[in-house]
Amino acid sequence: MIGRHGLAFFVKAIGDVFIQMSDSKNIRVAIIGCGYWGKNLVRDFHSLGTLAAISDSDPATATAIAEKYGVKALEVDEILADDDVDGIVIAAPAEYHANLALKGFAAGKHVYVEKPISLSLEDAEKMIAASEEADRILMVGHLLQYHPVFLKLKKMVADGELGNLRYIYSRRLSLGKLRTAENVLWSFAPHDISMILTLAGEEPDNVHGIAGSYLQDKISDFASVHMSFPNGIQAHVDTSWLNPFKEQRLVVIGDKGMVEFCDSEPEWENKLKLYRHKAYITDGMPSVEKAEPELIKVEQDNPLLNECRHFIKFIANNETPFTDGHEALAVLKVLRAGDSTGDN
Repeated sequence: MIGRHGLAFFVKAIGDVFIQMSDSKNIRVAIIGCGYWGKNLVRDFHSLGTLAAISDSDPATATAIAEKYGVKALEVDEILADDDVDGIVIAAPAEYHANLALKGFAAGKHVYVEKPISLSLEDAEKMIAASEEADRILMVGHLLQYHPVFLKLKKMVADGELGNLRYIYSRRLSLGKLRTAENVLWSFAPHDISMILTLAGEEPDNVHGIAGSYLQDKISDFASVHMSFPNGIQAHVDTSWLNPFKEQRLVVIGDKGMVEFCDSEPEWENKLKLYRHKAYITDGMPSVEKAEPELIKVEQDNPLLNECRHFIKFIANNETPFTDGHEALAVLKVLRAGDSTGDN
C-alpha cells in the first residue's frame, strides 16, 4: 500500500515545450558518468553551449570525450570545487546517485540525476532535504515528461478533451538491452510510471506486480505493475526485454475520448492519435460507435535536448522542475511496491 499525498507539482509546466536558450546565459554544467547514456547528455549539453567539464571512472573514456568536445576532464572533487560549474548532471549507476547528489548540494551545485532518483526511499528523502536546505534545484531525468508529444497529451487531458479519465496503460517492450545490475522493471518502467502519475494527478493507494526471471536468477526479464488510484483511475505498465519487437506505447482512456502515444512509431506525425470512439448502454444493451483516428499535430523536437534545455532554464530562472525530487520519490514508491522479485 502506498500512502496518499497531494501531487499538485505533477500538473506544472503543461504549456511550453520549447525553451528559449537566452534564459540559460552563462549557466555551466558538468557531466559525471559518460557511459551508455551519459555520452548523450554530454553531446546535448555541449550543443547548448553549457558544457564545462566531464568526469568518468574510466580515465581513457574521460580523456577521449573531453578531447572530442573541447572541455576539461576532471575528478568529481575537482568539479565540485570549480566555481565555474553551476550544476552537475549525474549519469553514474543508480547506487551512486545519492552520494554524488549530496556532495553536489553540499558544494552549492544544482543537480540533475538520471532515473531512478535512488535505490532506497531513505536516500531519496535525504536528497530532497539536502536540495531544499541548500536552496538548489534537484531534477530527475524522467525523459518522457519532456517529450513534446507527452506535453501535448498532458495539455489535452488538462483541457478536458478526454473527459474524466478511466484507465491508463503503457507497454515498454523490446529485445534487449539486457542488464545484470537491475531488472527490467527498474530499467524500463520509471518513465511510464512518471507519466501515469502525472495524468492521474495523485499517488496510487494500491500497487501490485508480477514478474518472470528466465535468463538470470532474480533478474526479471518481464514485469507488470498495476496501480489503483483513490480517484477511481486504474493503470498498468508492462515491461519486457525479451519481446520479439519494440513497442513503446501509452494509451489513455477517458469518457469522452481515447488517445494513443506511440513513441516506437517511426513517423513523427503518427506518434499521437485521438480516437473519438463512443461506448454506451441503450435499453440495457452495450453499444460501440467507432471513429477513425485523428492525427494530432505536434512540433517535432528532440526529447533529451528539450530535457537538457529545461534543466538550464530551471537553474537560470530559479524554477522548481516538474520532475523534482518529490515527483521522483512518488515514482520510486511505485517501483519498490511493484517489484515482486525484491531484487532492487
